[in-house]
Amino acid sequence: MTSIVNLEISGEGTGLAELFNAVPSLSCEAETTVVSKGHDLWLSDAPRAEIEDGLEKASAIDHYTCVNGADEEWLYNVEFSPETTDVFELVLEEGGTILDASAPDGSWVLNIRVQERSDASAIYDAFEDRELSPTIIRLYDTSAESHSQAGLTQRQYDTLVAAVDHGYFDIPREVSMQELADELDISHQALSERLRRAYRSLVTSELDVTPEETEPSPSPSLSD
Repeated sequence: MTSIVNLEISGEGTGLAELFNAVPSLSCEAETTVVSKGHDLWLSDAPRAEIEDGLEKASAIDHYTCVNGADEEWLYNVEFSPETTDVFELVLEEGGTILDASAPDGSWVLNIRVQERSDASAIYDAFEDRELSPTIIRLYDTSAESHSQAGLTQRQYDTLVAAVDHGYFDIPREVSMQELADELDISHQALSERLRRAYRSLVTSELDVTPEETEPSPSPSLSD
């Protein structure tokens, strides 16, 4: 039976600790798309110059590239040094799928889907073996969860709730995206990106598909 485990682990040893020590106010959310190298991380809650200074100083980070960005939130492709624990690969090796990952205060908070509860135990043990101080926040079967935050970070959940409360999803809409962004004190682009990631998290969790399966298919060529 498919289950979701909400797990918190230490940022020490995963490449995050130095970055958060340099930029204490930083928030981090992982983009769960498949990339050829490194990991795509949304970094926010600090000036871009301060974030990039922290990226430069973190010895656990070999390379980084700014892929996209808004006024308050930037997407970086980050490559960690081989000595760090690759959280995403480790979960995959132990039979789990990361639906969502964030690090609001330097510790990773992961929403992981597993096919068997024994897989959750294996993931917990793997993190413990690497001294990442794992803590299971919640473990539940998806069939028993009809109204949940499954797959959503707290920020994504709060944004969707605000969108509902302000009539963003009403027909016709009671509030525009810009008005909702102003209410949440974020930029239009930051809100758009946050809603997109929230929709993606809900799809991967509620429809029981992997993040890879939600990637758009290539456009057919004339020869197809």
